[in-house]
Amino acid sequence: MLNAEPRVESSKAMAWISPFIAIVLTMLTSSLIFMLLDVSPVKAFNVFIIQPFSDAYNIGELLVKSTPLLLCAVGLAICYRANIWNIGAEGQLLVGAIATTYVAINATETSGFGLLFLALLAGIAAGMAWAAIPTFLNRAFHTNIILTTIMLNYIGLYTLLWAVHGPLADPQGFGFPESVMFSDSVLLPLILDEGRASISILIAIVVALLCGFSLFKTLPGFKIRVYGEDQLAARYAGFSGNKIIWGVMLFAGALAGFAGAAEVTGPIGQLIPSVSPGYGYAAIIVAYLGRLNPYGIIVSALFMGALYMGSDLAQIELGLPTAITGLFQGCLLFFLLACDFLIFYRIKVMSPKAYFSKRAASRQSVNTMTTTATNTQSESQNQGVL
Repeated sequence: MLNAEPRVESSKAMAWISPFIAIVLTMLTSSLIFMLLDVSPVKAFNVFIIQPFSDAYNIGELLVKSTPLLLCAVGLAICYRANIWNIGAEGQLLVGAIATTYVAINATETSGFGLLFLALLAGIAAGMAWAAIPTFLNRAFHTNIILTTIMLNYIGLYTLLWAVHGPLADPQGFGFPESVMFSDSVLLPLILDEGRASISILIAIVVALLCGFSLFKTLPGFKIRVYGEDQLAARYAGFSGNKIIWGVMLFAGALAGFAGAAEVTGPIGQLIPSVSPGYGYAAIIVAYLGRLNPYGIIVSALFMGALYMGSDLAQIELGLPTAITGLFQGCLLFFLLACDFLIFYRIKVMSPKAYFSKRAASRQSVNTMTTTATNTQSESQNQGVL
């Protein structure tokens, strides 16, 4: 029988090595799938991993894919460091794009920088407001943040579909679900001569660096980490759990909202139903691949952006479906979680007799602790009556 036992001390080195192990295992698994599809694994990995870095245009498109992943993943990592399981970056990104579009469609060629700033601010505010809904429900009614944020993702998606078919639809778009093309005055400046990469990637990197510094070198970051590791210790130290939860959720919503705003005012230039191919969900993998460390997330976002870019190239050169990206993401998350499990637990082979004896002893210990706690509570109540 196999039994998982907690390790006395986990390896810090393995915590950083495990993402690379997960990547190697993902590549091995993907190789088998490519062979089943009659595609050479060497050629496939060349398209997925090498070609996104092959020229200036591809690098620009890689940065386009990496920007929303980086922004969303940094916000989620801060939440997860506080042990707050926000899964709502996708919905926050979408409503950020919608709010930005409401402002941007009013721009003209003579509009100044102020309107672009206002459009981005609208996206940030919308993302924060969307994140505030599950936060309020959790603090007021003790709802599960995981469930409420996931459900709000779908509400955000259908709000986007309603907007592009209704109030934000291009009146001269022949019924296509898209807004008018934005004026150049509300488009973010490009940073490369080729491609669509905008200044938003530089902003995202600066935000990640600042978040890394704040998380590990400042008092607010220390409070977040302590609260995530031991809430009782954080309360004993006088740290406000309410402020921490509100702070990390609103911050994550702001970054996701800005990611949506940067998409519509950057590479896309209008609001479309496919403004996000699942960036908010993929950002969860990016955050864990970067070890919930904003510095590491910069690298993992570029890697995941390469997979998105490679998926587009694979459709053209190899005739593979877009679902291949989801396959990569699923395998990567599975192996990453498996490696993390083995960092904190070890698998021990036990005989059936020893295994069931240990389980029986464990149950008896739990029952004893429960009985002791019940008796203690009864004695306390009796003393209170006396």
